[in-house]
Amino acid sequence: MTVIFDGIASGMLLFLISVGLSVTLGLMGFVNLAHGAFAMLGGYVCVLLLNRAGVPFLATLPLVVVVVALVGVVLERTLYRRLYGATHLDQVLFSIGLMLMAIGAAHYSFGDHQQPLVLPQFLQGQINLPGLDLGIYRLFLVIVGLAIAAGLELLIWRTRFGAQLRAAVDNPTAARGLGIDVGRVFTFAFALGSGLAGLGGALGVEVLGLDPGFPVKYIVYFLIVVAVGGSGSIKGSLLGSLILGVADVAGKYYVPQVGAFVIYAVMVAMLIVRPEGLFGRRVAR
Repeated sequence: MTVIFDGIASGMLLFLISVGLSVTLGLMGFVNLAHGAFAMLGGYVCVLLLNRAGVPFLATLPLVVVVVALVGVVLERTLYRRLYGATHLDQVLFSIGLMLMAIGAAHYSFGDHQQPLVLPQFLQGQINLPGLDLGIYRLFLVIVGLAIAAGLELLIWRTRFGAQLRAAVDNPTAARGLGIDVGRVFTFAFALGSGLAGLGGALGVEVLGLDPGFPVKYIVYFLIVVAVGGSGSIKGSLLGSLILGVADVAGKYYVPQVGAFVIYAVMVAMLIVRPEGLFGRRVAR
């Protein structure tokens, strides 16, 4: 039971970091391989606010979202917007270049060592139940992840903005004809995806660590979540993250000699069964 809970918590952290990519890649159709750089930025902003400015940990989280979202707005208006109509290859090359620049900037500014982060006392320790030890911080990650998943589902499928975003992605010309400001909708969506990436990066410092190599080490995991969950599906990303998290933790616990192989094997098996992802739309052939 402890392994299952740790796997759920690991999967929820994976969801928290990758859900922003579900917005920019799954909903907006932009292949943003620099997503991990936004998560890394969120981690560094959190560490700076916590260690140098003395801001309480929970208070750093909304500040991280705002700061990274604003950076996302600036980059979207100056760089990303120029590539919305470009080929996926152009988007991949651009975002990889941006990611490498971010890694170089982080290395120059903070060095190559892991950044220290001390959680507040109330998030440390464990809750001991019969047959189950619950890490308090991991339980906190599960609660935050569920809240964000529910909020995003409501935003995308139950609000005017969600309808405008889906219309702008499916047919931007028709959306403009209906009076939708497609540019503003895309800017807000990109800011949302960036802010969520920053939040996930801040929450992940304690578990995953933080160094300039963060975007490269974990970008494959983020892409796996989006692929397994299905393009543009928040609940698919959530369920896929939980399945992958449990499989990864269980594999490393019971068969440590194969390392991270289990998560890739599960991904391949799931995509063979459902190539469009758990909740992706089937493509007519």
